[in-house]
Amino acid sequence: MKVAVYSAKQYDQDGFSRWADTSLQFQYLDTRLTADSVKLAAGCHAICVFVNDELNEQVLRQLSELGIEMVALRCAGFNNVDIAAAKELGIRIARVPAYSPEAVAEHTVGMILCLNRKLHKAYNRVRDDNFALDGLLGFNLFGKTVGLIGTGRIGLATARILRGFGCELLCHDTTPSNTILELGGRYVPLADLYAQSDIISLHCPLTPDTRHMINHYSIGSMKDGVMLINTSRGALIDTKAVISGLKNRKIGYLGLDVYEQEADLFFENLSDQMIDDDIFQRLLTFPNVLITGHQAFFTKEALQEISQITSDNLLAFASNTETGNELVN
Repeated sequence: MKVAVYSAKQYDQDGFSRWADTSLQFQYLDTRLTADSVKLAAGCHAICVFVNDELNEQVLRQLSELGIEMVALRCAGFNNVDIAAAKELGIRIARVPAYSPEAVAEHTVGMILCLNRKLHKAYNRVRDDNFALDGLLGFNLFGKTVGLIGTGRIGLATARILRGFGCELLCHDTTPSNTILELGGRYVPLADLYAQSDIISLHCPLTPDTRHMINHYSIGSMKDGVMLINTSRGALIDTKAVISGLKNRKIGYLGLDVYEQEADLFFENLSDQMIDDDIFQRLLTFPNVLITGHQAFFTKEALQEISQITSDNLLAFASNTETGNELVN
C-alpha cells in the first residue's frame, strides 16, 4: 500500500523506516496538507498526517476524488479533522490515541522547573561568566498546589511526577480517575481550581467547550503570580488575554509548547526569515515566558509508538479489519 506522508521530517522517515511494516510504501512530503497540496497524494491509497495538516471538508472531498479512503493521523488530537465530512465521504480516520504520555508529562514538569528556577537565564549567564544569583530566585514545589485540567493518560502521568515533589493536586475532568484519588488528588469545579492553584497545567482536548477556556474571565479568577503551562492544544488559551495577564502581573510565569497559530511557525527553521505574527512576537518579549516548538512529544519512545501504531492502523485498513483506533470506519 502506497502512503503519502505529509509534514514529513527526517525523524518521521527514520521512525517509519525502523518500526513500520515493510509492506507499506511511504512517499514523504515536507509540505503541510492543504487544499493546494492535496494533489501530491495522487496515486496513493492512503495519507498520513500530523497536527497542523488541514483536513476540512474541502480537503477531504479532494482526497476522495483522488481515491484516498484512509487518513492515518500520527497524533492523538483530531480537532483539525472534519469528522462529519469524513463519514459522509466514507474516508476512514484513525489516530494514535496514546503514545508515551510520560514524554509530555516530563516535558511539562521540565517547563515548570525551568521557569521556576530560571534555568534558561542561569545557563546564559554562566556562559557569559556571570555567576550572580540576583534575579534567579525561585520557590519550592513541595507543598504548592497544582491544578491539572484534564486527567487522562498525560494528566495522570503529570500528577504522578508532581506528587513525588510533594505537591497538592487539584483536578478537573468530565471523567474522574480513581488513580488520581489514590494519589491524594481532589476533583474540584474549575472556579475552585483557578482560585486555589499556584500552578495550572492544561491536559485536555480541544473541543468547542474548551476552546479559549483560559480567557480574561478565568485569568482574573486566578491567584496573583500564577504559573500557567500548556502542553496540550494552543487554542485552549486566548493568547491576547494571556498577554494582558502577563502585563498586569496576574500571570507570573507562562510555559507554552503549543500556540493557537502555530501552523505557520512550528516544526520549521525560520531563523533566516521575518516572523510577522505580532502576537507571538509580543509573547517572546516577556522574560517570564518560556516557549518550545511543540516538542513535548519528541522522545525516542514516543516516536517508536507513533510509528508502530500508525503502521498497524494502515495495515488494518488494508486488510479491512480494525484496531480500535478508528474515529471513522
